[in-house]
Amino acid sequence: MLKNIPEIIPSDLMKILMDMGHGDEIVIGDANFPAVEMGRRVVNTKGHGVPEVLEAMLKFFPLDTFVEKPIALMQTGPQFKEEPTIWDDFKKVINKSDEKNNFKEFDYIDRFEFYERAKKSFAIVGTSETSLYACIIIKKGVL
Repeated sequence: MLKNIPEIIPSDLMKILMDMGHGDEIVIGDANFPAVEMGRRVVNTKGHGVPEVLEAMLKFFPLDTFVEKPIALMQTGPQFKEEPTIWDDFKKVINKSDEKNNFKEFDYIDRFEFYERAKKSFAIVGTSETSLYACIIIKKGVL
């Protein structure tokens, strides 16, 4: 056992976060995301939602400040007239963890481009999140 590591982060996820290098990306997927099909490395945090997993990870994970938009979201389909409310939760979590106020805005990418980036990502974290369009890609920076 180690001290001060939240239970929401299983040991295999902590190892993945430590093994990632600058510029590597990790996906946190909602319950509908095809994590096993897309990922080379998949970790499950079943029973937890994306915002709480994101918040736990950002305690250890520096966002990349060498790119304009280190966080990507899957664009909604044309049937959606408003942003998913979970995106506001993401903004709150990110702003709370961003001590230097580097985060400005999300990169919104097409669903199929999101899938291609997910396939190339270092790992995918599966969650039990039921909100639609609750998948997020974060790019690792340096300390």
